[in-house]
Amino acid sequence: MRGWLTVLMLFPLLTSAQVRVGRQQRFHSAMPPGNYSGITALGSDRFLLVDDKAPHDGFYRYHIVIDTLSGKIRGVENEGFLPVGSVNGDMEAVAYVPALNTIFACSEARNEIVGYPVDGGRAVCSVQMPDVYTRASSSYGLESLTYDASSHLLWTTTERPVRGDSLLRLQSFDLTLLPRRQYAYRIDEPQYLPKGGRYVHGVSELCALGDGRLLVMEREVYVPKKKIGARVHVKIYEVQPSWLEQLPKRLVCEFTTKMNLTSRSFANYEGMCVAHRYGDGRVLLLLVADSQGRYKGVVRDWLRTIIL
Repeated sequence: MRGWLTVLMLFPLLTSAQVRVGRQQRFHSAMPPGNYSGITALGSDRFLLVDDKAPHDGFYRYHIVIDTLSGKIRGVENEGFLPVGSVNGDMEAVAYVPALNTIFACSEARNEIVGYPVDGGRAVCSVQMPDVYTRASSSYGLESLTYDASSHLLWTTTERPVRGDSLLRLQSFDLTLLPRRQYAYRIDEPQYLPKGGRYVHGVSELCALGDGRLLVMEREVYVPKKKIGARVHVKIYEVQPSWLEQLPKRLVCEFTTKMNLTSRSFANYEGMCVAHRYGDGRVLLLLVADSQGRYKGVVRDWLRTIIL
């Protein structure tokens, strides 16, 4: 019991009043319809996004200006696409590693993590994946990627447990791109009991806070056959990698988006990164949703900020 108490004391105490979930915003004149599945910050208000349905692998460059006092996004500018010379491999997440001056992206179709030059171009390196990821599904495989500058570790996980497992594996890699520590993580039980339609439940992103802690974004998506009544429930948890094999988690915030006769807020959030760090230790998160190419003209490419 003493070990559990020690781990819980490592978490800074956040109350609901300290977590500010911003309103969704869209910038359709600046952002082309996409299947945006990952985002990473480069600094100076520059970000890279990946699209898991783009004809070719690569990175969308965006200049995104955020009012750090209110959390409101003031402007978005598309600065072009950086191709990397390969056909679509279902890029699901992206992370910038300044120490290597390299952009890493994970492919769910191939369940691999590959590094690219910051100005685009063909792959220059790849991460050595543990053998267990050969059991990962090509539909629910590698979905998340983040870099922790404090520990110099890349982190990834799959959307759902690999075949034969009941828990997720949060896997770290050092700057030699070799696997380091691996932790077990339990996804919440489903809240919805869908009857027909499309249903997705799992982890869609990891985000390193820069002090050893990780955020884990769980999301549950239900889309009925007739689409009306579609909803997404997002929960963001905080974990602290430690000596425990299975990580305890603590809920930071949660929210629901929906599609019905009065609301078109439906947003399947798949990307999350730290966009700004405050002097008092708080961080501003930037989230991006996958609109499935603005499906049927009713789903939107939403952005959202969270201050915690």
